[in-house]
Amino acid sequence: MRERDKFSIKNINGNFYKVLTLKDKKGKILSHITIPTMVKLKPRDISQIIIGASILAIPVGLTEECWNLGQELPLFNVLILALITIVFIASFIYFNYYRYILKEHRGEYFKRVISTYIFSFMVVAIFLTLIDKCPWSTQPIIALKRVLIATFPCSMSATVSDILK
Repeated sequence: MRERDKFSIKNINGNFYKVLTLKDKKGKILSHITIPTMVKLKPRDISQIIIGASILAIPVGLTEECWNLGQELPLFNVLILALITIVFIASFIYFNYYRYILKEHRGEYFKRVISTYIFSFMVVAIFLTLIDKCPWSTQPIIALKRVLIATFPCSMSATVSDILK
């Protein structure tokens, strides 16, 4: 039996839950166990994403290696890194939230993936700007590359912290 066949998804008071039905050997229902699915992106999730991104934004943003990579790497390489970041976020979120329910909640899935990346990007951009390592007015490409490079690890910590409930 597939794992998906062991539970059903129910909407209880506006929130989605996995409902596991426990049966005896004769098929008589003994009990139901409800587990929140965390499908909807809520303000609490956004705050966890921001805090999770901040956890690594500070140490990564303070490294000279990050600043130098922003100057030295070609823009194409940095954009590929950004794409890989989004793929990692999407994979992690898929396997932890939407593995068996993606068909019904595709919009929420994409909203969570994009929100995680955008909020991580914003946290890094603000931090690097505050420490004067993003020359937006004089060298915007270098500033963008530095932010994209640092967003990779920061978005990973944001994704992991989002799963903590």
